[in-house]
Amino acid sequence: MKLYTNNELIALFERYIAQMPTPEEPQRLYAPIKYGLEVGGKRIRPTLLMLAYNLYAEDIERAVMPAMAVEIFHNFTLLHDDIMDNAAVRRGRSSVPAKWGNNVAILSGDAMLILAYSYLQRTDSERLPKIFEWFNKMAAEVCEGQQFDMDFETQQKVSVVDYMRMIELKTAALLAGSAVIGAILAGAPEEDATRLYNFALEVGLAFQLQDDLLDSYGDERLGKKIGGDILEGKKTILMIEAFSRADEEQREVLRTTHLREDLNDAEKIATIKALYDSLGVPERVEQQIAQRFQRALSILDNLSVSSDRTVELRKYAENLVGRKS
Repeated sequence: MKLYTNNELIALFERYIAQMPTPEEPQRLYAPIKYGLEVGGKRIRPTLLMLAYNLYAEDIERAVMPAMAVEIFHNFTLLHDDIMDNAAVRRGRSSVPAKWGNNVAILSGDAMLILAYSYLQRTDSERLPKIFEWFNKMAAEVCEGQQFDMDFETQQKVSVVDYMRMIELKTAALLAGSAVIGAILAGAPEEDATRLYNFALEVGLAFQLQDDLLDSYGDERLGKKIGGDILEGKKTILMIEAFSRADEEQREVLRTTHLREDLNDAEKIATIKALYDSLGVPERVEQQIAQRFQRALSILDNLSVSSDRTVELRKYAENLVGRKS
C-alpha cells in the first residue's frame, strides 16, 4: 500500500486549493475568500488529516474533501480572529479586514464557514454522519477556546491549567479533529482513532507552547514580529509561568512594563525577557514542549499499524514542533 510523504500530500492539496471554484459575484464577498486561502501557511491540518487516512488506506483522493473542509474552516477562524484583534497583517501581507474592511470580512467569513461544510458534505463515505459529528465538536471547541482567550484579557490572574485548557480548545482541537476525521474516513479501529486524536492533541499543545516561546525568543525570519506578545501584555504561557514564580515586585514589572511610556518597544521587550530569564521561564516552557512531544510520539507506538507506516507522522510532529530529532 502506497505511503505518501508530507511533501507529496501538501503538493496534492495545493493543487486542489488552486483549482477551487468560487463564484465571481459578488466580487467583494468571494475575492477575500480566495485571497485568504491562496497563501495558506503550512497546510498542517489538511496534511494531518490525509496522513491519518493514509495509515489505513491509499486512495488518498477520498480524503481531499474533508481536508479542504478543515482548511477552509481554519482560515475562516483566522479571518474572524483578525477582526476581533484588529490585526492589520496576516502571513506577511494585509489582513482581509485591513484590505476590505470589517463588514466585508464578517460576511466573507460567514461564507467561508458555509463553504467548509459544503466540502465536508461532498465526502464520499457511509461514515459521513460520524465525520460530521466530529467536525461539529471540533468547530465548537475552537469557538470556546477563542472566547476563553478573550476572557483572559480582562482577568487579573490566569492559571497554567486554565491556559492549557484554552489552547487545547483554540489550537489543538482543530488538529485533533483533523486526525480523527482522517482515521474514521479510512475505517481505522476505534481505538486507533482515539489514539490519533490524543497524538494530535499533544502535538497541538506542544506547537502552541513553541509558538509562545518563539514570539519572545524566536527569529524575525519566522515572519512574526518578535516580542509582540510582550508589547501587548498578553497572557501567554511565558507570562503565566513568570507570574507563578515571581515576587510581588517582579509581578508589578510584568503587569506594567508594556504600558510604560518612558520605554521604547525594544526596552520593554528586553525588560520582560530579562525577568523571564532570571525566573527560568524559557527552560520551563522548553521542558513542557519536550514532554508533550515525547508523549505524542509514544502514542504512535501503540497503533495497530506497523511502525514503518508511522514514519511520516513522526516527521510531521518533528517539523511542527521544530525539533531536529
